[in-house]
Formats: sequence, structure tokens, C-alpha cells
Amino acid sequence: MTVERLVRIIAGCFIMLSLALAHGSGSIDLSTPSWLWFTAFVGFNLFQSGITRFCPMDMMLKKAGAKPACGL
Repeated sequence: MTVERLVRIIAGCFIMLSLALAHGSGSIDLSTPSWLWFTAFVGFNLFQSGITRFCPMDMMLKKAGAKPACGL
């Protein structure tokens, strides 16, 4: 597993863990619509892209003309 994939997995886990801890302590309420759901979505996508190599943002950036990193 590459460093880039591990960074995505760890970053996604940290985002999801911080949301879970904040919700568990009563600091945030995930039962109401808020921008925190967007944070959860980003965290989940970071985690799953590290495992599956499927990244929607990667696909959108390539279609927009961005060049991939060397060797990827």
C-alpha cells in the first residue's frame, strides 16, 4: 500500500472519529441537517478512496484537465 493511500485512509478515519467523538460528547447533533454531514461525506470518501482507489474528486479533476502525479 502506498503512502498516498495510507494518508487518505488515516485522514478519513480522523475526520469520522472526530465527528463521532463530538456527537458522543453532545457537542454536535447529527440528527439535524447541517454542514457536518458534508464533513462526514468527505471523511468517508477519503477512507474509501484509500482502500478502493475510487475517488470521485480525482475523476472530476481529470475530466477538468488536471494532470495526474508521476507514476500513478
